Amino acid sequence: MAVSNPSWGEERIANELLLKLGIRVSPRTVQNYIPRRPPGHPRGDQRWSTFLHNHASAIVACDFCVVVTATFRLLYVLIVIEHQTRRIVHCNVTAHPTAAWTLQQLREAIPSDHRYRFLIHDRDSIFSPLLGQSITRMGLRVLRTPRRSPKANSLCERVIGTLRRECLDYFIPLAEPHLRCITNNWVAHYNGGRPHSSLGPGIPDPQSDLPVAPREHRHRIPTHFKVINHPVLGGLHHEYSLLPMAA
Repeated sequence: MAVSNPSWGEERIANELLLKLGIRVSPRTVQNYIPRRPPGHPRGDQRWSTFLHNHASAIVACDFCVVVTATFRLLYVLIVIEHQTRRIVHCNVTAHPTAAWTLQQLREAIPSDHRYRFLIHDRDSIFSPLLGQSITRMGLRVLRTPRRSPKANSLCERVIGTLRRECLDYFIPLAEPHLRCITNNWVAHYNGGRPHSSLGPGIPDPQSDLPVAPREHRHRIPTHFKVINHPVLGGLHHEYSLLPMAA
C-alpha cells in the first residue's frame, strides 16, 4: 500500500487495513514496515509522471523537429499529440515557424468545443508570451517544461523519434510540399494502422469498418477470410487486415 500510494501515511494505511481488510494493527507498527527511500532519491509523493497519468485525457502536447531537404534547406515539422489516445491531432510543415503560424496551427488542431485543459510545450522562443496568452483564451492552461528536460514532454519527444526512425530516415524531401506529403501519409498510418504497445496494444484511431472475424482457433485464419495488405509510403510499411472471401 505504501508503494502504490506514496502520499499515504502510516495512520491512513492502518485505517485502510482495519476498515477494508479487517486487519487491526497500530500506525506505529505500519511505520516499521514502510520502505525507506534512500537519500538523494526523488520524494515519493505526487510527481510529474503522476500528473500526466491522472490527467492524460485532458492533455495535448506539441513540439517541433527539424528536417533537411535535398537542397540543404531547413524545414520545421510541428506535431500536436493527444496524451490519452496517442493520436496525432495535427501535423504541418513550414520553413518559417513564427508564433503567428504556430497559433494558427493550434487553432486548426484544437476545436472550439474541445475537452482539453492543458497544453505542454518547451521553452522555445517560438512559444512567445503573446502566443501563451492566445492559447489561454482558447481555454487551455500552458505548461512549459523545465529547461534541458526533454523527458518532461516525453510523449511528444517519443513520437518525433518514431517519425524519424520509421519515416524521415528513409526519405530525402525535395521541398516543403514533398515533406508535407510524406508526413501526412505517415501520420495517417500512425493514427489508423500502426499498433501501439502502450494502448494495450491498440490503434489510436482504428477504422470502424474493419471486419471482425470469428476466431475458432487463435493460431489460424478462418477459412472464409483472406489476408490483404496495403502498402504505406511506397511499401516502406504495410497495413494488414482480414477480408471476407466471395462466396
